[in-house]
Amino acid sequence: DFYVWLLRSGGQTIVVDTGFRVVGAPERGRRILRPVEVALADLQCDPATVADVIITHLHYDHAGNLDLFPNATFHLQEREMGFATGRHMCVGCLRHAFDVEDVVRMVRALYAGRVQFHSGDGQVAPGVSVHHVGGHTDGLQMVRVDTARGPLVLASDASHFYANMEGGLPFPIVFNLGEMAAGWALARRLAGQDDRVVPGHDPLVRALYPAVEGSGGETVALHLPPLAP
Repeated sequence: DFYVWLLRSGGQTIVVDTGFRVVGAPERGRRILRPVEVALADLQCDPATVADVIITHLHYDHAGNLDLFPNATFHLQEREMGFATGRHMCVGCLRHAFDVEDVVRMVRALYAGRVQFHSGDGQVAPGVSVHHVGGHTDGLQMVRVDTARGPLVLASDASHFYANMEGGLPFPIVFNLGEMAAGWALARRLAGQDDRVVPGHDPLVRALYPAVEGSGGETVALHLPPLAP
């Protein structure tokens, strides 16, 4: 599964990751069943009103659709921009999961004054912080969110599936294996307990958490306790 996360508190809205573009999906053998703009509209979120978007890393399935958020500041690790535009992209297996159009859009956002770089840990808003973890890409970051049930960690691709972290089984797309392994421990520390770590692609997330009404089970509420331990 491919996820986009919506954070809301009071009058503030933050989006974490932006999915991948419909136009590029067939080239990668993908079919988008629920476009990002549709999912957000169902939650009464107009992308044009979103002021802050956190990009965990610049792979095509996390950093597409940047143009849906014309007024947002993008929060990105500085190392990730360097990784996606530097010498490592001379290596085919490292650049395969990047879409050059997404990277160019981020560079254009930078030149428009709409990128906030973070180096390591950073605060995006009260109760929302980013933490560099690396591993999957050089500049991958996780997001820690204070919720009603305690701190929640959006691990993104630090752990694609629950089994990666629980079994110490690295996902095969990896830049730095040591950082990936250390990232599992970091996620646990930031969350305080394992059931508050949310992996980046696991279909089990939709099975474990309560569905948002009217979403057909496609959107779930992570701030509520999981339905099963």
